[in-house]
Amino acid sequence: MDEYISAHTDHHGVTTIEFYHPQSNSLPGKMLENLAQEIHHAGINTDTRLIILRSAGDKAFCAGASFEELAAISTAEQGKLFFSGFARVINAMRTCGKLIIGRIHGKCVGGGVGLAAAMDYAIAHESAEVKLSELAIGIGPFVVGPVIERKTGNAAFSHLAIDAGMWRSADWAKRKGLFAEVHSQHDNMDEAIARLAGMLANSNPDALAEMKKVFWQGTDHWDQLLAERAAISGRLVVSKFTKEAIAKFKLKR
Repeated sequence: MDEYISAHTDHHGVTTIEFYHPQSNSLPGKMLENLAQEIHHAGINTDTRLIILRSAGDKAFCAGASFEELAAISTAEQGKLFFSGFARVINAMRTCGKLIIGRIHGKCVGGGVGLAAAMDYAIAHESAEVKLSELAIGIGPFVVGPVIERKTGNAAFSHLAIDAGMWRSADWAKRKGLFAEVHSQHDNMDEAIARLAGMLANSNPDALAEMKKVFWQGTDHWDQLLAERAAISGRLVVSKFTKEAIAKFKLKR
């Protein structure tokens, strides 16, 4: 099955945005651009009362940015553009006027953890382990850092960022505030999402919009902040150390 991003709004006003990529739901730059656009469009669509963000398949929720594109970067400016992809998606989720429920059915790596953190309410399966692997290839989780730190606190974020090779369980993620709920069965997870979506779709949309503003208070500077963070990663990714680390990683794949 080829990569895709789809959006569908049901008669209750629930817009489901789904993405898929055959490489563990990793997200190339073009898909990140399209995903940001779909979130923005749903946010301004008067027919949409609520957004559910999910990925397809039965394995990883999101393996982060495309490794093939990462390996092909040759200049710092290309690097900044590459790392700006998740910045655009996070900022689209942040400024979207509708609440976003996340369906986290599997593992989250790197930018995938950032997506989960940017959800207003994430409902996960117990297999949804999380890992920030950036330091292992010579960079760091600079772009996704602010949204993860906002959700989990500095201590939990630093633990993820420093021990880049260690998976943390879905229960750990729930205890740190990344996930709101964790379920042992996919059916139970989907039932919980349907229940919450039904309740929110029948709630006062003005109240939900005002709640969203409150939840994201203090992040108005993120357009600039995440661009600055993307520039840091862009410089690091073309360094000799990182290029060698990426080459070694590719040999292991």
